[in-house]
Amino acid sequence: MRRPILALAILVIAGGGLGLWITRPKQVSAAALAGLTADPARGEAVFHAAGCASCHMAPGATGAEQRVLAGGQEFPSDFGTFIAPNISPDPEQGIGGWSLQEFASAMTRGTSPTGAHYYPAFPYASYAKAELQDVADLHAFWASLPPSDQPSQPHQVGFPFNIRAALGGWKLLFLRKDWVVAGELPPEAARGRYLVEALGHCGECHTPRGALGAMDRSRWLAGVPGPEGRRGTPNITPGGLDWSEEEIVEYLTSGFTPDYDSAGGHMALVVSNLARLPEAERAAIAAYLKAVPAVE
Repeated sequence: MRRPILALAILVIAGGGLGLWITRPKQVSAAALAGLTADPARGEAVFHAAGCASCHMAPGATGAEQRVLAGGQEFPSDFGTFIAPNISPDPEQGIGGWSLQEFASAMTRGTSPTGAHYYPAFPYASYAKAELQDVADLHAFWASLPPSDQPSQPHQVGFPFNIRAALGGWKLLFLRKDWVVAGELPPEAARGRYLVEALGHCGECHTPRGALGAMDRSRWLAGVPGPEGRRGTPNITPGGLDWSEEEIVEYLTSGFTPDYDSAGGHMALVVSNLARLPEAERAAIAAYLKAVPAVE
């Protein structure tokens, strides 16, 4: 009996080791970043398109304080409460010591500089589609932001979701770089696809999720009901949003809807960010939203 048991134990250990190797945290290669010349001016536009300050500024920050990315905002979920970390350029409490390779690996692979998996509350499932030139430009702009020595707070996540090694399996299943709205699109809508699906990570809030917390691509941008007594996020496919492209552009500029309601909550911050971009970028988003398959 000892030999079969020993053989089974060896197989289990070997299988577990192989699984951990396959799902190990991945990094962006240095070769993929070689030759990129970062432009901090372009990086500021990426910063606004990606909405970095909306999640990482301190709770209640206003005005210039919104560029101090001290963290601390709480994001409840079915898996626990995630707390945005300090990602200011502070070398001790923030990410001021990160290289471009470490920054790109975090954004597009969900891998920390220490080689650990990040939770997908950090929307790297969307940022995985971002162009590395944009990531490099964003990294260059980041250095100009004010530092904060506010320590990051630990996430409030219990067992078994606190086992980060398991996130490698989640990435294996759900970390994809292909477009949700596939195929050729007119240039304006294609630009909008990049802004919505990658940098703007709109699907992270507007798309229902499955049991493991991944976006359900079959119901892309179909909206998510809120908890009892709270507003959810709306269906922004043509099946739920009948605004014209001009009306969408106006909403993303001023925050006013065609019936004179206004953006509130986190969406008000999204509008504030997008309003800083050229109007052509908001028009591209509108063109893309019209090209998304309708979900009733």
